[in-house]
Amino acid sequence: MKRKLPIVIAITAVSGGGKTTVTTTLKKSLPNSKALLFDDYEFDGPNDIIEWINRGGNPDEWDLSPLISDMKNLLNESLEYIILDYPFGYTHSKLRDFIDIVVFIDTPLDIAMARRMIRDFKNSSTEEMLLDMKNYMTKGRLGYLHMLNHTKPSSDL
Repeated sequence: MKRKLPIVIAITAVSGGGKTTVTTTLKKSLPNSKALLFDDYEFDGPNDIIEWINRGGNPDEWDLSPLISDMKNLLNESLEYIILDYPFGYTHSKLRDFIDIVVFIDTPLDIAMARRMIRDFKNSSTEEMLLDMKNYMTKGRLGYLHMLNHTKPSSDL
């Protein structure tokens, strides 16, 4: 039986968990592949992430039309692999049918936080960093835990 090409691999993790690092490394390693990075897009979605999580965090509330359009275009190219840097795994109903395998990077939350701080606060003041850490402790950590409880269990690897 002939396999379907391209194979779509979704790389999923919490913010700072290494999605982009793994995706770009895979793209260099896998022949005839292209990558789509979630952070390259502007999406319509919930304005208040914590309120969204408190309502159940339904990924379908995010309009992923630009990403889905690019995915459809890449599926028509003669590729072997598409690597998708993407936080929702199989949980978004409009993208799940395109994905062949979801890999969840189970980065310890302290390491993910440190990676995110290094990435996002290179030119920030100490006050801005402390404010973000306080926000993480009081609210943001809920988003990380939500992913561990909802996206990770449905992942293939």
